[in-house]
Amino acid sequence: MSESREYGVAGVRGLNMAREWSNDRPRYVAVLVHGYGEHMGRYEHVADRLVRHGAAVYGVDHVGHGKSEGDRVLIVDFEDVVTDVHELAERARADHPAVPVVVIGHSMGGMIAARYAQRHGTGLAALVLSGPVIGSWELVSTLLSFDEIPDMPLDPAILSRDPSVGAAATADPLVWHGPFKRATLEAFAEALTTISKGGTFGSLPTLWLHGEDDQLVPIAASRDGIDAVRGSDLTERIYPGGRHEVFNETNKDEVLDDVTAFLDRALAVRNP
Repeated sequence: MSESREYGVAGVRGLNMAREWSNDRPRYVAVLVHGYGEHMGRYEHVADRLVRHGAAVYGVDHVGHGKSEGDRVLIVDFEDVVTDVHELAERARADHPAVPVVVIGHSMGGMIAARYAQRHGTGLAALVLSGPVIGSWELVSTLLSFDEIPDMPLDPAILSRDPSVGAAATADPLVWHGPFKRATLEAFAEALTTISKGGTFGSLPTLWLHGEDDQLVPIAASRDGIDAVRGSDLTERIYPGGRHEVFNETNKDEVLDDVTAFLDRALAVRNP
């Protein structure tokens, strides 16, 4: 397993903790963008596969997540989070000049990555969206309809068909297990609207991954969101029986094979 190192980076709203998996001579840089309530430490196996594929990998715990500063899971403006990701990507570019950069986002991280592509897509070689919150998310409107946000514990079984994934998430002290915060839900709603009006990805090679049985971020709503922003180069992989965390599913090797094959194609188009 590739080793990572952690360091603090200045964020828009405080000190964030970044993680880096190094590669002395990378073919590309991969910026990983994690989902709601989790942290970059859950992506060690993804980063390891990408490093073995030739990448230098970077990621940051978002404000209020993992080891970063801020009230837990409180995000008041996702534009700030996109800016934080961009600052880390710029650091990666400084570390590896002239090396192509790809962004890979999961769930909420897919939403952030989609907005990143709208703001900074001309600097990217490829975009990967895994189970992205995009288009609409009924959970947000449902929870915002309550005067007091209810505590609705996540059933760990919806993450993956592999029961060890849910068990590990439940036992992880850096994973949030409490209720959503109203300001975060409002920020989700605002971000989804912003993305829907933010234009397409143009010619940016984009890979959309989704579990067919994703009960947390249902595929139908995400498809509508993808259709609203997709550019001219979209590849989709829908996994039968797959649940929300396709990178942690029972067929995760197949999923990561699909990612690396897609990146090979995107990088070949960029540098034939």
